[in-house]
Amino acid sequence: MKSWSTAQTPSSVQSTSHQLSELRIVLVGKSDDRKKKLCDFIQKNQSSRLQKQREVISGEWRGRPLTVVKAPDMFSLSEEAVIEEVKKCETLCSPGPNVLLLLVKPSDFTEENRRTLKFILSLFGPDAFKHSMVVMTEKKRGTQHTVNQLLQDCGGRLYNMSEDKHQLLMQKIENIVRENKETFLTFSEEPEHMKPALNLVLCGRRGAGKTSAAEAILGQTELHSVSSSSECVKHQGEVRGRQVSLLELPALYGKPQEEVMKESFRCISLCDPEGVHAFILVLPVGPLTDEDKGELETIQNSFSSRVNDFTMILFTVESDPAAPAVVDFKGKSRDIQELLQSCGGRSVVVNIKNKQQISEMLEAVDKMRHNKDSRCCYTTETFAHAQIEKIIKQEQSLQSLNSDLINLKTK
Repeated sequence: MKSWSTAQTPSSVQSTSHQLSELRIVLVGKSDDRKKKLCDFIQKNQSSRLQKQREVISGEWRGRPLTVVKAPDMFSLSEEAVIEEVKKCETLCSPGPNVLLLLVKPSDFTEENRRTLKFILSLFGPDAFKHSMVVMTEKKRGTQHTVNQLLQDCGGRLYNMSEDKHQLLMQKIENIVRENKETFLTFSEEPEHMKPALNLVLCGRRGAGKTSAAEAILGQTELHSVSSSSECVKHQGEVRGRQVSLLELPALYGKPQEEVMKESFRCISLCDPEGVHAFILVLPVGPLTDEDKGELETIQNSFSSRVNDFTMILFTVESDPAAPAVVDFKGKSRDIQELLQSCGGRSVVVNIKNKQQISEMLEAVDKMRHNKDSRCCYTTETFAHAQIEKIIKQEQSLQSLNSDLINLKTK
C-alpha cells in the first residue's frame, strides 16, 4: 500500500496536523452527467477560483483548500480495474479523501449495485462508511430496501440534489470531516470477504454430474441431489471468501412444456433480486449424447437465446484436465466447437476430485459479470421479456400462415 503521510498507523484512516482544514471529496456513482452536475454545484459561486484538470477540481471553500475527484463509473468494471481506479482516486486527492459522496438513483439501485458499492468502499478501508453520505439524484426516495440499507450503512447521512441548497450540502460535508476528527481514508488491500456474492445455476441432462459439480464448487459433500426431486435444489456456501448460491436445475428435456416453464421461472425467481450471474452447463468430457443435445435445445427454448450471454460450460473429468486426450476432445469435436461458439467460448475443465480449477471458473464468471458488451445478470425481467418476444414471434408466424392460406384460396 502506498504511504501518503509520515506517520502511518495500522488502520486505513489517517490524520495529519498540517492539513486540518482541507476538504478532499470523491464522487462515486454510475452517471457521469450527475457527477458533473454535482461538481458544478459544489463549486457554486466559486467558478472563477476553480480550475478543472481532467477529473479533478481544486479550489477553496470559505478559505479551506478544496479538491473534488469525479471517479469514473466503476459498477461495470472488473474487480482488478476497480482496485486500480480507487488507487487513482486516492492519488488525485493525496493524501486521501475525507468525504465520499455516493450518488444514487433510488429507482435504479439494485442489490447488485449495493454490493458492488460496498466492495468499492471496502477498498478505502473499514471506516469508509463513516466518511460517506448518500446523494439522491432524483426527487423521490421511495422505500426500496437497497437504498434504505445503504443509508443505514452511512449512518443516515443524506442529501437530495432536488433540494438545491448549496449551503446545506457544504455544511453536511464539513460535519463529516469534523465528526471524523479531520482524518482521511487511504487505499486498503482488497478484503476477500467483501467480494460480491454469486448466483449460479447448474444445468445439464440427467446423470451429467450436477450434484458432484456443486459439491466440488462449494467444497461440501453429501448435498441433496436434484435427481431425487423434480424441482430446483438450492445450495449455499462460502467459496474463496465469497458467498455463492448454486441452484441445480433438474433435467428439462422430455418434460411437458408447462412444467418446463414453471421450473425455469422458479429457478430464476430463487435468485431474486440480483438474478443469475451465470448458467453453468455441466458436461462430462466425451461426445455429446442425444439427451445432451435435447437438454440444450430445451434450455434455449425456455430461457431464449439470451441465455447464451450468461452460459459457461463446465467440463468434468476425474483425471488431469490438461491431459492431451482432454485438449484434443475440446479442439477436435465439431459438436463441442459449435457449442463453445454459441456461448462465447467460455469453458473450464474441472477435476471433480481435486477441484483445483474452481478459482479459474469463478474468475471467468466475474469476467462475464463485468463485460460491458452484455448485461450483468439474467433476471426475472429478462425471462419475462424473452417469453413476450416468443409470443410475438408465434403470432407473426400465425399471421404469415393465415396470409399464405388466403393467397392459396384466392388463386
